[in-house]
Amino acid sequence: MDGESSSADDGMSAHGSYKDALIRRVLDEVKTIAMVGASANTSRPSYLVLKYLIAKGYEVYPINPGLAGKEILGRPVYGSLAEAPVAIDMVDIFRNSEAALGVTREALALQPKPKVIWMQLSVRNDEAARLAEAEGLTVIMDRCPKIEYGRLSGEIGWTGVNSRMISSKRPALRTGFQHRGLRKE
Repeated sequence: MDGESSSADDGMSAHGSYKDALIRRVLDEVKTIAMVGASANTSRPSYLVLKYLIAKGYEVYPINPGLAGKEILGRPVYGSLAEAPVAIDMVDIFRNSEAALGVTREALALQPKPKVIWMQLSVRNDEAARLAEAEGLTVIMDRCPKIEYGRLSGEIGWTGVNSRMISSKRPALRTGFQHRGLRKE
């Protein structure tokens, strides 16, 4: 992912579609995720994605200025990306499209810079993408890492959704749930 940009050479056409290989590589290589817009409301999508990513072994840092100093799923909430206590590999933006530019600028000010800017479903900001790609970051827009992980691992098929993935790999029982993940452990 170092120096990788999201261009037609990487399997993207103006961020309209992404090759499975790119999504899989991002999800395999990322270890730390800052989720901007994380919610403590258990019915909000950001809460469900946070819970899922933690269960898959990612180190996730909730970012929400309104909840700073509190906890979500046992994780301390930070008021800004700069407050995260470790280097962040991926910034997952759970804010609206207009806010994505400001979040991206905040991410680009981090040292070291993250490797990936990921904008959630319905979040798209082409200016933010251009800025991040100019700095060598990979940008994924209008996608959900939970859905993509489930689709690529085949787990989403357990609920009857066609993942477009065929595998003979058997699920493994880990800490009380089936797991057929992307990560090698």
